[in-house]
Formats: sequence, structure tokens, C-alpha cells
Amino acid sequence: MDTSMEINQKPVRVLMFPWLGHGHISPFLELAKKLVTRNFTIYLCSTPANFISIKQKLINESLTEKIHLVELRLPSSPDLPPNYHTTNGLPPHLMSTLKKAFDKSRPIFTQILNTIKPDLLLYDLLQPWAPIVASKKNIPSVVFATSSATMFSHMFHTFRYPNSEFPFSSIYYRDYEFTRMLKKQDLEPIEQQQKDKTSLKLCFKRSSNIVLIKGFEEIDGKYCDYISSLTKKKIIPVGPLEDREEIAHGLEQSRVNFIWVVRFPKGGKLKLEEALPHGFFKKVGERGMVVEDWAPQAKILGNSNIGGFVSHCGWNSVMESMKIGVPIIAMPMHLDQPLNARLVEEVGVGLEVVRDKDGKLDSETIAQVINKVVLDKSGESMRAKAKKMSETIRAKGDEEIDDVVQELLKLCK
Repeated sequence: MDTSMEINQKPVRVLMFPWLGHGHISPFLELAKKLVTRNFTIYLCSTPANFISIKQKLINESLTEKIHLVELRLPSSPDLPPNYHTTNGLPPHLMSTLKKAFDKSRPIFTQILNTIKPDLLLYDLLQPWAPIVASKKNIPSVVFATSSATMFSHMFHTFRYPNSEFPFSSIYYRDYEFTRMLKKQDLEPIEQQQKDKTSLKLCFKRSSNIVLIKGFEEIDGKYCDYISSLTKKKIIPVGPLEDREEIAHGLEQSRVNFIWVVRFPKGGKLKLEEALPHGFFKKVGERGMVVEDWAPQAKILGNSNIGGFVSHCGWNSVMESMKIGVPIIAMPMHLDQPLNARLVEEVGVGLEVVRDKDGKLDSETIAQVINKVVLDKSGESMRAKAKKMSETIRAKGDEEIDDVVQELLKLCK
């Protein structure tokens, strides 16, 4: 990479503006960490509720001089106090309320833009008004899509060709997944759902000639290309629950040692002994460890003794697992997770535990898939592919982020 452009200019000031959830803020923060090593100064804008877990991380990693946290104060109301200015732990029925409060923060965000005067705005998918504010001040803006290219290509295809089959037959939703999504959508008014769909289209349309997306060329490059053909934007990859009882029985019946992270809905926490089947701990003995709420996932996956990763297939987790080289036992639930699980199978680095027609998991199937992915001879090629994928990704090093840097610097000339 030719670094002369960076050496001869002052740091590029980037204002990052993710949506108000950990699954969005985390990829923005990881991208920020890569950019600050290449002569960028980052201003990360979000609500105080989202900064609680971030501040100490920046201190621990000595990044407070390079990544600055900018507080976005949303209008408060009795229904939406400041601790609910985040999707983390937000009661589902308040999601549309949070989105409306977020939209009302436009004047506050405008003041932030006036104060920081960034060279570039990186924004998320639920604020199509943000690039408009930036363009009035001659600030270029780029959308950063934090879910998989597989999901976005499927989504944009559906927008453009609602009555046509998706051209990649291995990527699809099962009937029960559609039903689950429809039930989830029932929590939000129809007008809010339509607004979200319009926001997604506008956020891509209003992005400068490029769109950043969390992905790897080797994994979902063809889906990036398809999005590009549908949106006429250059797509640039930036690089690397209540099924509790059946999962418990599946782990119990499998022959593997395991670490299992159990999360409880906010306000509805039970004791582990109450939440898991009777006698579970006695039956698994020292073969299993159960951790409440959180565990250092990347650190655990990086341990050489880990042979597989049972995952709902959120895109962050899929990418983390592929980069480390751990094969995936996929148990998708909703949103992009089912499509990500199909992608995992397509590239040969994992297997899905297929639910029944009603969307229920079966413990015997869980155990069979775990054993095949982690232990059985029939899973050797899958384990080898996962390792090979990791080697390929690691060999590329920072090629993707170098491409990102060059494209962003072009916009800031």
C-alpha cells in the first residue's frame, strides 16, 4: 500500500454514527481501532447508555487519544428514561419508541457535526437523515452495513424483484423462520416497519459512491457483487434462547466437553439450577461448564482445545469463528441468522441443526450435529476447511482494511 497520502497530510477526522445497539456499535469500534493505526482520528457518537461498557476498553487499550466518545442525548420521556437509550435490555415493545426518539435527535446531531467538523461521516442503516445533514456541510458520508452481505443481497433482491426467486438457491428462509419474523414484526406498527425498509434503501442510496460492509471477499464476495449490481454502489468488505432446554439435552447427549453461555432476558433472570433441566449439572459433571450472561468469546474460541462453536449465527460471531478457524454448529433464530447459517454450510465450515416444521429444536439432532462437527470422522473435511479458511483470512492480513483506507482517503481529498 502506498502510504505517502497519509504521511503528507494531517489525520483524517471521522465521525462514526452507529445505531443504538451493541451488535452495531461493536463493529464500528473494531473498524475504528484499525483506522486509527492509519492516520485517522475517530469520534464515536452514541448515547451514554451505550458507552458504559466501552469507556474502560478504550482506557485499557490506550485509545482515548485516538477514539473520542461523543454523547448523543436523546429526548427523554417517562416511557424511555436514559437507561433505555439503547437496544441492550430494551423491552421489545419500546423499540419503535426508541427509533422515534433517535429520529428526534437530528438537531442535536447537527450541533455535534457543527462542533466536530469531521472530514467524513460513517453512518448506520436507520438514520437516512444523517447523510443529508452532512451533505449540507459538504461532508462526504458512507454507510457501514454491519450485517452480512448475504442478508443484504437477499433483502435488496426482494425489494427489487418481490415475485422472483433469489438467484443463489442455497440461501433461503424456511417457512417457520418467516413465521417467527412475522411474529417479531407484530411488536412494531406497520408504518414503522415500512419506514425501516425505506430507511435501508435511502441509507444505501445516500451513501457516497461506496458502501462498507462487514465481510470477507472469500466468504461472501459474490453476494457483495450482487448488492453492487442492485444498488449501483461499490461494495467494500472491511474484513474479519429459549431453546435452552433442548440445547441442554443435546449437550448432555453429545460426547464433547463444552462451555455454554446462558443469557437471561433483562428483568427475568432465574437461577441456573431452575433454568436448566433437573439433574443437568450432575449428568454432565466436569465435562461441561455453564457461564451466566457473558464470556470472553474470542479468547475461548482461540484456545487450541476448542473443536466447535454452537452459535445462533449472528454475523459478528460467524466472522469471528471463521477467522479463528473453529467449525460452527449453527442454530439460527431470526433476522439474518438463518441466511448466515446457510452461508456457513455453503462454504463448508459448519453444519446447521435443522429445526422441525414448527421451528422447534430436537436434542437428539443437536447431539448428532455436534458430534459430527467436532468428533466424527465424517466431519474431518469440514474441520480442515475451517482451518484452511482461517489460514487464508490470516494470510491476507490487512488487505481489506488497506482498500477501505484508500477509498475513504479519496473521498476526503
